[in-house]
Parts: sequence; structure tokens; C-alpha cells
Amino acid sequence: MLLAAGTLGGIFSTVVSIASLVTYPVLLALGVPPLSANMTNTVSLVLTGAGSVAGSGPELQGQGRRVLRLGIITALGGAVGATVLLLTPASTFTVVVPVLIAAASLVLLVQPRIKRLSPTADGGNRPGQGVALFAVAIYVGYFGAAAGVMLLVVLSMMIRESLVKVNAVKNAVSGMANAMATVCFALFGDVRWALVAPLAAGFLVGGWVGPKIARKVPAGPFRVIVSLCGVGLAVKLGISAYH
Repeated sequence: MLLAAGTLGGIFSTVVSIASLVTYPVLLALGVPPLSANMTNTVSLVLTGAGSVAGSGPELQGQGRRVLRLGIITALGGAVGATVLLLTPASTFTVVVPVLIAAASLVLLVQPRIKRLSPTADGGNRPGQGVALFAVAIYVGYFGAAAGVMLLVVLSMMIRESLVKVNAVKNAVSGMANAMATVCFALFGDVRWALVAPLAAGFLVGGWVGPKIARKVPAGPFRVIVSLCGVGLAVKLGISAYH
């Protein structure tokens, strides 16, 4: 189940910038507490970044310096987000997650409209854009559901390239944020390591296959389906958390 969920999550991560809405509820269904499920999911997600980078060679060609520069920002943000998660009570996370999932699902649904309203400029060194990237990376380290969508919107304003190339950069820098959060969770968190191996293996496969799908399949239908499922999940978790 975890291998299948990870593979599907890895594909959705690279195609429509979302993975946690697939894998997080599977971990909950297996009886993992919410906070531990989030940490386990984040640790496993590291291999999605590795797989997507391996599968995005053509898109990432010549992007090494840009990925490194932006990746430093996202790595620092991921560490801050993970620290906030570790220092706040588990009950706070349980209450906040339904709101985060609902908001992330709606952002995913309206992503194309947001992107059209955003000015496109190759200005990755602008302070405002750097702050926005850092803020989204904090969210990646804290929970991360649909954080890829937010990263894609911010990076689209910073990079004047095709959407497929911007998506490849997004996958790489998101992986750096997840890697930093993973270090924090591995040292100080409650990670269910027995579940990491099959989930991570699925993420690796899905992350490698995803870019190939992204080149050929329209993301629109995926976006709508995942958004609606995310809203349903938020309602279900909200009922459990608030009652």
C-alpha cells in the first residue's frame, strides 16, 4: 500500500506539484499519529526530489547555479519550518492541518489563474521574491501539502523559462527543503522508519516517472481531481479535530 501510495504521490508531486494529499492520509489510515505521519512523509519525500532530478536531465541542463542559489534559500526555510513543528505541541498541528489542507487544495485549483495574474520576470535576486520563496520553504518544512504549487507560483515570477523547466527547478529546490527538514526530524522527531522504506521507494519511482508524464499529459484534470479530494480530506480531518 505504501509503495503504491508513494509512487502515485511522486507522480502527482512532479506533475501537479502535490504529493502529501496522497500519502499523508494513507499513513493516518495505517494508524500513525498525525505529527509522526507528517514527519515520516517528509523523510520519505526526499527521494521524490532525487527521482525527479534524475528524470529531468533535459530541463535542468544549464540550471545548476540557479538551482544551487535558490536551493540555499529553500533549505534554510525548510529547516526553520521543521524547527517550528518540533517546538510546537502536537495538538496544535492536529488542529491546524485541516485548514492547511483546505487552503492548499484551493490554491492548487486556482493555480493557473494565480500564475496569469503574476508578472513574469527573470529577477531571482529581488528581495521580495526571495522572502516569498523563503516563506514557502518554511511551509514545506512544517507540513508541505501543496507547497509545490506555491513554489511553482513564486518561481514562475522569478524565472523566465517554460513551465516544464520551472517545474523541474521547483522539484529540485523543494527536495533541498525536504532534505533539511529530514535531518531535523531524524535527529529530534518521531519518524516511523519501518514505513519510510516502502514509501520512499514509491516516491523515488514516481519522482522519476513524473517528469516523463508532465511532458505529455495535461495537468488540468489531475489538478481538479486532487483539489476536490483535498477538500474532502480537509473536511474529514476537520470533523475529527474539532469534535
